Amino acid sequence: MTLRVTFFTAGFLAVSVAAQAAPVLMISIDGLRPGDVLEADARGFKAPNLQKMIADGVYASGVKNALPTVTYPNHTTLITGVWPAKHGIANNPTFDPLQKNMGGWYWYSEDIKVETLWDAVHKGGGKVASLSWPVSVGDKSIDFDVPEYWRADIPEDLKVIRALSTPGLIPLLEKRTGLPFAQTDGEEVEKDVGRARFASALIAAKHPMFTTVHLRGLDHIEHGYGPGSPEAKDALATLDKAVGELVADARKAEPDVVVAIVSDHGFAPIEHSVNLIAPFVQAGLITLDKNNKVTAWQAEPWGGASAAIVLANPNDTALKAKVSSLLNSLAAKPELGIAQVADAGEIARMGGTPMASFWVDFKPGYLMGADPAAAPVGPASVKGTHGYFPTHPEMRATFILAGPGIAKHGSLGEIDMRDIAPTLAKVMKVTLPGADGESLF
Repeated sequence: MTLRVTFFTAGFLAVSVAAQAAPVLMISIDGLRPGDVLEADARGFKAPNLQKMIADGVYASGVKNALPTVTYPNHTTLITGVWPAKHGIANNPTFDPLQKNMGGWYWYSEDIKVETLWDAVHKGGGKVASLSWPVSVGDKSIDFDVPEYWRADIPEDLKVIRALSTPGLIPLLEKRTGLPFAQTDGEEVEKDVGRARFASALIAAKHPMFTTVHLRGLDHIEHGYGPGSPEAKDALATLDKAVGELVADARKAEPDVVVAIVSDHGFAPIEHSVNLIAPFVQAGLITLDKNNKVTAWQAEPWGGASAAIVLANPNDTALKAKVSSLLNSLAAKPELGIAQVADAGEIARMGGTPMASFWVDFKPGYLMGADPAAAPVGPASVKGTHGYFPTHPEMRATFILAGPGIAKHGSLGEIDMRDIAPTLAKVMKVTLPGADGESLF
């Protein structure tokens, strides 16, 4: 029998954690709104496997996440317990105003500036596995890794990912599942189903102490069709089935496994695209060539539903004053849908990157467009998005935790995303001293 220690929090919630280390499977369902599971019946979603995990374990009513509320910074907070200002993953794409990086993202784990759960488990002697987790390329603490990466977004990319993955791992998973790797890599929901099967095979073959899996299809559908759309409901139903099968398989291989279901952000419907670049051009802060490509810049917006404003020389007081005046004049125009302009002090309080001297947050329904020749406000090219300030309730993320070592006693209320990594560290009996969050137990 496994010895358990019971803790009491919030005056009513009893949570037990096994005294013995248990393996953890963390599954990220990108873009999963907590209400789509907690209120599934009322909203017309079908997620019986996720609902069963809620009934069998503990869950958050919402997770307060990182600035900006996009995939890569938040996935890194999930495995470090600190905000982007500390872990260094500031956004999805790198800041690249002259486009020298050709649209490259923060793919490489060497950019993470603090210790991760992968590091802690590996140093503690446990095996670590990961499938398509953001910012995992080249991570030396992941024993079995198929990282998330793309370049041309064509089949040739599969060759690059094979080269970046743990030698021999993809052929092993292909053999054990009968699936070609091409059916497990990508943003489509059916690729998530294949990835979940790869994860089952990986856990059965290698028995890792810590496994991270990133499922990307729901986010892809919500961008294209909007949150709460029939297409999003179908996507979640498919992913719920795949997750249910993955969890069942994982428990056959590791009966004591604790499963954490997480997401990085919520979603909001979108209607308006705002041309935030043109005012910077008109103010002489950005110089474009005849093809509207940036050739020089003094201040550049970087983002989407919210936009960090990066200055070429943040110590230039005249430049800072000029940009501040421009942003205040834009925020005064209601048609632009700007909710707030944060200064460096407010950015620091929210844990955003110190690269930003200002940060523009749009109202839900608005986002920054990418075409400097567009109208000031036009129709958005997507139906849903995220990336707003984490103060917007629509951006809340998901957390569910269940397993033999976790008592089934309901809601944790709203939690801070930084508390998730220390909580999982406690389950696995490793330490993560650099985390700013605290264990929920």
